Amino acid sequence: MLKLMTGTIVASGLGHAGLAFGADMVAASAGDKVMTLEFDQRLFGRIVSRLNGQAVALSDFAPSETVTLNVSTDPKVPATKTIDSFSFTGKSQAAVRDVHGKGVKHTISGASAEGVEKTLNITFYDRYPGFALISATYRNRTEAPLEIAGWRLGGHTLKPTGTGFWSWSGSSHADRRDWVQPVGLEFNQPNFMGMNASDYGSGTPVVDVWRPDAGIAVGHIELTPKLISLPLLATSAGAAIALDSADAQILMPGDSFTTLDGFVTVHRRDYYATLDTYRKVMADRGLAAPKPTEGCYEAIWCAWGYDRNFTIAEIEGTLAKVKDMGLKWAVIDDGWQTSEGDWYIDAKKFPRSDDDMRALVKSIRAAGLKPKLWIAPLAVDPGTDLLRDHTDMLLLDANGAVQNVTWWNAFYLCPAYGPTRDYTQKLVHKIIADWGYEGLKLDGQHMNGVAPCHNPAHNHKHPNESVEQTQDFWKMVFDTAIAANPNAVVEFCPCGTSYAFHNLPYTNQVPASDPLTSWQVRLKGKSLKALMGADAAYAGDHVELSDKGRDFASSVGIGAVISTKFTWPHEGRGKDANFRLTAERETEWRKWIDIYNARMLPKGQYRGELYDTGFDKPEAHAVEKDGKLYYAFYADTWRGPVELRGLGKGTYRVHDYVNDKALGTVTASTNRIEVAFQQSLLIEAIPAGAKV
Repeated sequence: MLKLMTGTIVASGLGHAGLAFGADMVAASAGDKVMTLEFDQRLFGRIVSRLNGQAVALSDFAPSETVTLNVSTDPKVPATKTIDSFSFTGKSQAAVRDVHGKGVKHTISGASAEGVEKTLNITFYDRYPGFALISATYRNRTEAPLEIAGWRLGGHTLKPTGTGFWSWSGSSHADRRDWVQPVGLEFNQPNFMGMNASDYGSGTPVVDVWRPDAGIAVGHIELTPKLISLPLLATSAGAAIALDSADAQILMPGDSFTTLDGFVTVHRRDYYATLDTYRKVMADRGLAAPKPTEGCYEAIWCAWGYDRNFTIAEIEGTLAKVKDMGLKWAVIDDGWQTSEGDWYIDAKKFPRSDDDMRALVKSIRAAGLKPKLWIAPLAVDPGTDLLRDHTDMLLLDANGAVQNVTWWNAFYLCPAYGPTRDYTQKLVHKIIADWGYEGLKLDGQHMNGVAPCHNPAHNHKHPNESVEQTQDFWKMVFDTAIAANPNAVVEFCPCGTSYAFHNLPYTNQVPASDPLTSWQVRLKGKSLKALMGADAAYAGDHVELSDKGRDFASSVGIGAVISTKFTWPHEGRGKDANFRLTAERETEWRKWIDIYNARMLPKGQYRGELYDTGFDKPEAHAVEKDGKLYYAFYADTWRGPVELRGLGKGTYRVHDYVNDKALGTVTASTNRIEVAFQQSLLIEAIPAGAKV
């Protein structure tokens, strides 16, 4: 038996020195030049990294794939049993070629004492080193039905090295917490991909944890959202991650079920490599963000500084200043309508209804700007005609209760219900094709995801149709806008939530979405550039939301579209309103807008793989454009060296383009310079001989 097992490992080319025998002996493995997944005789798994050319066990053998049974005899007293040990029975492998290219599929099987057979399918592709696609199939070999309570896939614990951990989580939370967080002892975040509050839910189904030398991540690659969890739990043993499902089902004798398609990966530096590869894998499968149009990159002014109680005179009185400042868009925000749901034009502001709306659009264009209009689809207010006449559109829970949208004191409409889609499609067509707007601002945390719908009027095949078809609703909105105007900008702003990846193919502009700090502006930018592409049209949202309300550097430096909601010549409205474009602000705003328009860094390639947002100090970002490399460094105060990574051959001149100051020369081998700054330092590395 020992010779057979050793032969299997050697034949696969994945064996290495130092194998332990006994319970921890490697019975089977699957891998490539970057990562190996090893399994002992119980099919406990561990991750072995070759990121630096040397085999390093990042995790210890542990039950990485398990199935849980409901064994309760009293429905009021839950009792479960997790089957985690499966005696190894065999392994095979075969070459594959599919949408992901060429690869090798490994099949590893085992059987439990409880009569459950497990088959692991693990596929490595040449195109994606160190990124394994994985699923598990469980077959009931007993003579009685088994009540499945759930399963786990890719459960591994990254071992500590004394340096600490950082993490990225794709779940949404009502407290709008950071997506990137340090991981201390007893850190515990379930990362449920369903609703985590009445109107906060869904997200990107990935969790990533790393230390300075290496990181691991898991997630799923299904084409629709799934109600799974991606827990991240830290103890003295390390930082544990997994993909967990509580999908209950009955497994009859001889029958089998297969988990979702997931992945396990290793990487260097922070989470960027994981999300970038995940994006490419999903693009292979048909889900990819659209290429931004030219208008997606143009600088934005939004009338939200005047709040819901804006007047047409205030907006039209600001347009000339907006144009003079070098901005390109004028966004009419919340307040043009009578209510969420009816979407009637407010007669107090637009007494001639459609004619006045079209006139406002003409005024914006006459000022040399592009018009965009705010809407919040899938929300309906109490007391509206829509709610009175079409209660059938409501999303209802299992008790027949409505689902609340808290910000507007509204209720959810079901995105998987035909009449909801038809009603919204007519509204979008009217805004673009009739009123003449060139863009949509889709807004609200509720847009990111919805709860299962139990409305009997919808005849859903299963309640989760609302969850899984939310992306189809947004596809309809995007397609309708683009059909009316191929250059339309469709901005998707899910207010503080972690973007649902499955919605991203149906938007061509994404903002920081009500950031709480400048740090969030930057980490969201890095995340969305990874998930949508290195030249994604990511906007830093209103600069007034950044630290001290004036941090343009956090947007410009990372290659984000700049945006402001200044008011002029008078003060705006709203909570803590302080948006008037004073003489001092005008000087500062002009400087940053000119810098942005001159360089247009969002059109460049964001180089997120070069720096680690958790462990590198100071925080650093890089954008490559037109042969130059643009670097941005951030810290409260910094005095010391910074490293300019990613340089090509030859000598580069270093230029502080904000303060127009030369900082010396560098090469790829001598790429450090001594600097001192507060808050930010934005520099460009220019090949010798090129113009500044």
